[in-house]
Amino acid sequence: MIKRILMASDGSRTSGRALKVAIEMAKKTGAKLTLVGVIDNRLYVGRAMPADVTPTQIAEPVEDYLMQVAGAYLATDAKRCKQQGLKPEMVIRMGHPVEEILKEARRSKADLLVMGSHGASGIGAAMGSVAFGVLQSESRVPVLVVRK
Repeated sequence: MIKRILMASDGSRTSGRALKVAIEMAKKTGAKLTLVGVIDNRLYVGRAMPADVTPTQIAEPVEDYLMQVAGAYLATDAKRCKQQGLKPEMVIRMGHPVEEILKEARRSKADLLVMGSHGASGIGAAMGSVAFGVLQSESRVPVLVVRK
């Protein structure tokens, strides 16, 4: 039986489609829903965002800016959940997306992981690199990949 669903979100259109499926599954099974967003900080360590592109109009580290962006799209997802009568937990992690999603699946004791087939990067491959990485992992958590 499915008691906990982990929904990996990145704010993309495909992620939104996956969220819709996760919400429906949580409602039908009575499962708790956790939303996870991962900031891939491998390329951004030590850089700063110029003041004119940040919400605070103050130069800030890229990690802080990306944390705000992730918080915003997870808040939007949580709002959609609440409109459907669910109260999701929200988690933001930093690191390699595949590894962090799998760590969160273990931490939250997820019975099912739901994610979109393609993320915000928009790479035109048959499947996004994060979804592919999660499917190729040694994890025993079932994964539902929602196509774009």
